[in-house]
This record gives sequence, C-alpha cells and structure tokens, in this order.
Amino acid sequence: MLSTSQSQQPFSKPNLWAWTETLLLVLLFFAYAADAPPMVNEAHYLVKAKNFWDPTYCANDLFAASGKAHLTFYVLFGWPTKFVSLSMTAWMGRLVGWLMIAIGLRRLCDAVLGVPMVSLAVATIWIAGVEYGNLAGEWVIGGIEAKVPAYGLALIGLAELARGRWTRVWPWLGAASAFHVLVGGWSVLAAVIAWWFTERGKSNRSPLFCRQLFLGGAIALLGLVPSIALTLGNTDAQTADAEKIYAYFRLPHHLLPSAFFQHWYIRHGVLLIGLFIAAVLARHNSSRRLRRLWWFTIGAVCILAVGLLVGVLPAYAPDLAAKLLRYYWFRISDAMVPLMLGVLVARLCVSSQTRVPVRLLAASVVVASLTGVGWSSYKRSLLGVPPSVSSELLGWKVGASPESEQRTYKDWVAVCSWVEASTDADEVLLTPRHQQTFKWYSGRAEVVNWKDVPQDVESLIQWRIRFSDVFPPRFGRRRTTIRHDLLRKMNDKYGVRWMIVDRRVVGKNLPHARVYPQHDDENQTYAVYALPLK
Repeated sequence: MLSTSQSQQPFSKPNLWAWTETLLLVLLFFAYAADAPPMVNEAHYLVKAKNFWDPTYCANDLFAASGKAHLTFYVLFGWPTKFVSLSMTAWMGRLVGWLMIAIGLRRLCDAVLGVPMVSLAVATIWIAGVEYGNLAGEWVIGGIEAKVPAYGLALIGLAELARGRWTRVWPWLGAASAFHVLVGGWSVLAAVIAWWFTERGKSNRSPLFCRQLFLGGAIALLGLVPSIALTLGNTDAQTADAEKIYAYFRLPHHLLPSAFFQHWYIRHGVLLIGLFIAAVLARHNSSRRLRRLWWFTIGAVCILAVGLLVGVLPAYAPDLAAKLLRYYWFRISDAMVPLMLGVLVARLCVSSQTRVPVRLLAASVVVASLTGVGWSSYKRSLLGVPPSVSSELLGWKVGASPESEQRTYKDWVAVCSWVEASTDADEVLLTPRHQQTFKWYSGRAEVVNWKDVPQDVESLIQWRIRFSDVFPPRFGRRRTTIRHDLLRKMNDKYGVRWMIVDRRVVGKNLPHARVYPQHDDENQTYAVYALPLK
C-alpha cells in the first residue's frame, strides 16, 4: 500500500491512472464533437469574444458590439483571438473546456463509484442521454462556449458534494456561476435541496450558511454583475418588451413549454422513467455519497417541474411569464438526469451485489449509448461541413446530400472571402436569412441575423426592429427584401451598401448591380449586389 507522501506524488501510480482516465475522456469527447469549427454556438460566442479584445472588429455590428453578458468567458477564453484565427481559438477553447469536464467527471465518478475507468461508461450514457433525451435543447459536449467550463467546475463541485465536503462545494459552484450564471445558479439551488434532504437532521452536519457559501457568492458576482448591468437604465416597458422578444419570439424552443414538440416530452419522459427504474434496481447498492448526488438530481427535476408550471402563465400573465421564462428552467435537468442515469447504470455494472440479469440490462444500456454516440458522430462526419452551416440546422433543407452541403459550404466561404478582400473593415452588409456565420468567415458587420441576438435590453429591441425590416413577416421564412424602395431604406437607415443574397431563394439575376460573381459558375449559391443609392 502506498504511503500518503507517495500517493500525493504527481507521477505516482494512482495519479497516472487518474490522468490516463482523464485523457481518455477527452479523447471520447473529441471523437464525438471534433467537427470543424464553428460548432453551433462558437460563431456566436467567439465573434463577441474577439470584439471584446479588439473593439474595432465588427465594430458596427449590433450584436458583436453590444453588452457582454459572459464577461469571464470572454476574458479567459477570448484572448487567443488577438494572436490566432477564430478556428484555432475554438480548438484551444474546446480542448480546455473538455479537459475541465473530464477532470470534473472523473473526480465525481471516483467519489461515488471508486472504480478506475468507469467514468468512460458514465460519459457515454451522459452524452447519449443529453442528445437523445433532452427536453429543451440542452447539450454539454460540443463546441466551446461559456457553459462548457461552467459545467466542468460544477462537476468538481458535485464531486465534493458527494463526499460531503460542503464547505468546498460552494466556491466551485460560485466559479461555475462566474462563467455562466444559470448553470452555476441552478446548481447552487439543487445543491441546497440536496443539503436539506441529506444533512439537515444530522447533529454533526456541515452548516449551510458558512464563510465558503458567501465566498462562492462573491465569486459568482463575476458572472452576475455583467448580466445585471445589461438590464439597467431602461423603462419598465422596454424591459417587458425585451423579455417577451427573448422568450416568445427568439428562444421559445428553449424556454416556452408550449412551444416544445410532443416527442421532446416523450423522450425526456422515457429518460426520467429509466432514471427511476435504475434507482430502484440500485437501491441495495446505494451509499451515502450516491444519495447526495441523487438528491441533487431530484433538485434539478424539481426546478424543471417549477419551469413547467411557469409555462402555464403566458395565457394569464404574459409579461410576468416572459420575465420568469428567460431563466432556462429546463437546462439543469437536461444535463443532470442523463448524468445520474449514467452513474446508476455504471453502479449496477460494477457492483458485486448486482444480480446477473440486472447487470446484463445495465451493460446493454452502455452498449446502446455507445451505439447512439457513434451513429451521431458518423452522420455528422458524412456531411463534411461545420455543424453551424448545415442546411438542417439553418432550416433550409432536411436531409440534404453531403455533396449539396459541401457545395453550398464552399460557395458560402467563397462569398465571405470576397467580402473580406473587397470591402472596408467598417462596412455593414445585408446577409441571407439562412446563415449564422457571416462575421466568422468575413470579419464584417451585418445588419441582423437570427442567431446573433443581443442580451441587453436596448440592443435586443433594436434587433427585433431590424429583423422585421430585413425579413418582413409577410414575405415568409425564406424571402429576402429585394424591393427597390425597401433597399433604399436599408441604405438610409443602416448605412448598407452591399447585399448578399441566396440565389436559391431570389433567383440567378436581380434588377440591381451584381458585383460578385462575375460569372455564374464561380458561385452558384450566393451573389453580392450593390444597393441602390437613389
């Protein structure tokens, strides 16, 4: 048996096993999410991070230059944009974020399971459960954004929670809140629920209100203060308008239960049923540490239940409902239910007290999850394009062939490269509706796009006005503004001189001056037109 001094050596056998397991987790994450940048939210976050470090970058873009809610993320993950490309910054951020999650997950599995390498099975079930069983569109392993390091820090806090080291829990969850207020904040509330049900009646309990709780709160201010600052200095009417735009117009698929598809409820319900079945089967293999994590998960499910009740309010109090719905009530459950299921299934697999039929059932869950993760990765690899430019994500065409996807992607990069080479850095352009990566590829501002919604009240209201100006509802979801009088309005109102159009929508030739491409075979999908000035 190793002495205490030996076990604390960085290259002792236990630590080598731990680091090996951690690196294998990172490789698993890489195998699942090693798509070419930008992933779904990377263009959104890293463009804004680049503007934070270089305010001249897309300085005239409403979104990029608007208030910075995730300040800690921009400070710590955005500085590479000063020295390397956005794609390289994304890869650096992914590896750091995945490593943080891997460290947290391995520590959590060591705390509740104590078996080397079992975290790989837990991670596989977790990834599959999040992808195939989420209620409101949550994901954890993917591109880099603020919630990724937040989840990593929250997992480290959960490892301390499982061990009953409550004074260490709060600073870690506070650090998670510094990166992402909602990930950390909901984790704190779920941890309080776990403390209430596992510690409250003990004579030797760790106190809930302690110095470390307030220390965690102080750390959380790094994320909370910038978020609150975005809501200040506005009238009540402006704030209410912004909240309704956020909850009912832009993000109902994440926030508004009545907007969720029926099969979302079914898949998350199946996940919840699986969780409770696993809990019943593992009840004889339970431990104090596992119970603490279980009650944290129950806390997450309680938050979900409250969110569903809030979802009833829009019919009776739409302003109040919009104010409450913007807090992403379903995020922590989407992440924690599959994680807890993974822990319980792994427990059934490794415990000597598990009966053979139950162990086979648990092993089948691991195999099914691995199959689901592998299939998802394989499907994305066939497309050969970054997820953020895929036709299915952009709402253009479900099931487009890889050849079509790659041709469209090539044309999109080509037109953005032309814009970057042929226009001034302070230009603002009109861009197609079915894209969210123009700034990423061109380095130029745009009047508006669907993905890049600001978070401060004034800019959010302006975003809604711009979106209605550029994409009038009467034109439907695909039509672009091309009327001469409306294009003159864009020039007068937003200082726009150039318009990129999707030729699949508006046709090959418009009655305006086309400046790119010179020949149709240069770019079959996109074209650039000069806006009328008179």
